[in-house]
Amino acid sequence: MTLKPPASRGFWAEAWRRYRKRKLALVALGYVALMGLVALFSPAIAGTKPIVCKYKGSLYFPALGYFNPRWENPIFRTDRFRGVYPANLKQKDPESWAIFPLLYQDPYRRVREGEWPNQPENPTRDEGQPSRANLFGTNRAGVDVFAQMVHGTRTALLVGFVSMGIAAVIGIIVGACAGYFGGWVDMLLSRVIEVVMCIPALVLILALIAILERPTIWHMMAVLGATSWTGIARLTRGEFIRLRNADFVTAARAIGVGRAGVMFRHIFRNALAPVLVPITFGIAAAILTESALSFLGFGAPPPNPSWGALLNDGRTNQQMWWLIVFPGVAIFLTVLAYNLIGEGLQEATDPRLKQSS
Repeated sequence: MTLKPPASRGFWAEAWRRYRKRKLALVALGYVALMGLVALFSPAIAGTKPIVCKYKGSLYFPALGYFNPRWENPIFRTDRFRGVYPANLKQKDPESWAIFPLLYQDPYRRVREGEWPNQPENPTRDEGQPSRANLFGTNRAGVDVFAQMVHGTRTALLVGFVSMGIAAVIGIIVGACAGYFGGWVDMLLSRVIEVVMCIPALVLILALIAILERPTIWHMMAVLGATSWTGIARLTRGEFIRLRNADFVTAARAIGVGRAGVMFRHIFRNALAPVLVPITFGIAAAILTESALSFLGFGAPPPNPSWGALLNDGRTNQQMWWLIVFPGVAIFLTVLAYNLIGEGLQEATDPRLKQSS
């Protein structure tokens, strides 16, 4: 009777096993997952628009307007709700009902007296200290800080993932072509990488803001993505140079696999692990850049809530310490979490560490 040897783990299963041994990296991954849930369900956590309501015999989802104003049904503008739903729903349709978010606070405007039962109006100026009604206090205009931070999570994560998504696509394609083809293609693309590395992203963003009449956060993401791909490209190029003459690549060419198939189906699979590390670090850098620009007043234009914009508000009035502490801690923890994830991935996917252990 022959005994079969136990099946060996795959690369990603082994990397995940080694990653789980790093407690800080695992906690950081859980924190980022929690931030993703907060960003996804932010209209259900804090807001003044119903998650779902029945009005004049039809079901509506006004809270989706926090993601895109066009998703809020125009019937509420036609009936002149003006963003105040609790009283208008009962007044204009006594048979209506609604399910509201957990916290009745809006990230864009001040909640006034009588909007919500047994809830006072939001204080303004330096009187808006943290309280039971306003967990993280209010800004000078009386807008709740907790609601702005919850909805600002979308801005922070969106900037990181979209900008680095653009950078990853550009960097992987450029690096793969340079490393696989070599010769004059490698020389030309390497010079392009060096030229882009000399372009400072902050200066380019400020120039774009000065040129465009109505800059949006998507312009910032595009600039960050267009200037952050060089590190990914250089690492991808090195991995392709290392793997392009491997035995499995030669076998793939022998059975007639085309260049694109060899590059992205065979080589890229084996080069993906080290490429993920600079992408993770790049997300943290993009979030920090967006926060810095918002702090300087050049970030996401209003009414987009942003952690950096809250810090900018706190800079003008240092007595309002809550405008500095809460968003500052959020930025610090988010950037730290992505850096810990990047370090965990680097250690879990490095074969040299596996051999040494």
